[in-house]
Amino acid sequence: MTAVFDFSDAVLRRLAQDDVARALAEDVGAGDLTADLIAPERQAHARILARESAVICGAAWAEATLQQVVPEARVRWQVRDGQRCAADQVVLELTGPARGLLTAERTVLNFLQLLSAVATKTAEYVAAVNSVPGNRARIVDTRKTLPGLRMAQKYAVHCGGGVNHRIGLYDAVLIKENHIAAAGGVTAVLQRAAAVAPTAKFVEIEVETLAQLQEALLAGASMVLLDNMDLPTLHEAVRLNAGRAILEISGGVNLSTVRDLAATGVDRISIGALTKDVKAVDFSMRFTEL
Repeated sequence: MTAVFDFSDAVLRRLAQDDVARALAEDVGAGDLTADLIAPERQAHARILARESAVICGAAWAEATLQQVVPEARVRWQVRDGQRCAADQVVLELTGPARGLLTAERTVLNFLQLLSAVATKTAEYVAAVNSVPGNRARIVDTRKTLPGLRMAQKYAVHCGGGVNHRIGLYDAVLIKENHIAAAGGVTAVLQRAAAVAPTAKFVEIEVETLAQLQEALLAGASMVLLDNMDLPTLHEAVRLNAGRAILEISGGVNLSTVRDLAATGVDRISIGALTKDVKAVDFSMRFTEL
């Protein structure tokens, strides 16, 4: 019960074109006054370097930027999406009109630094849980994304080896504590959810206690989010569940805790920090002689 998104080349191109159009509108506006200082016939060769080791992500967004600003530019990738680069490694080489490359520079770098940061952080968590003997837990994203860039960030999680949760409020059901309270309890809200289940990719309910877990299981829950439980309680939750429902952990997850959480035997660990608390990867573009 995992949302599977289409990240084919055609889909990524359409997604990137829309994101880039908005980004260029806010950055370039009516024109690049500084790039106009460069002679229009001047050609240039440029290299984009990652200043630190990272999992690269954002090729479609970089290419969409170049296509919209300087379509005659020639592009040669040295590192592909999902691959790790070393510090100071050349990721991308560009050749074309100097004006256009300069205008596109910041937008290209902005997408690369954000999406590569998400992919890199996700890969760190994936590597951490995979180091746990017998691990079955998958690292999952959340809706805690930058407004307007949700699918781009979900693609970056995918490139880092993570799993995507629902897109938004419209494609799957996640019943949280306020929904439970408003609907009259765990059993009541699950009964109501059954009515929309045929149109939802999945129905998941959040529980905060073992008593709520037991009630949810008796009511037929097939996917349960264990919210902010300590390790002994999580171990007991896995025992009580006995494989009946997919179990997901949320809350209190960081790189120092994720191994112990994975060792409880849960199926999924969702982490808002993958897309919310992002430290950009450092990229730079440098011109060289043609």
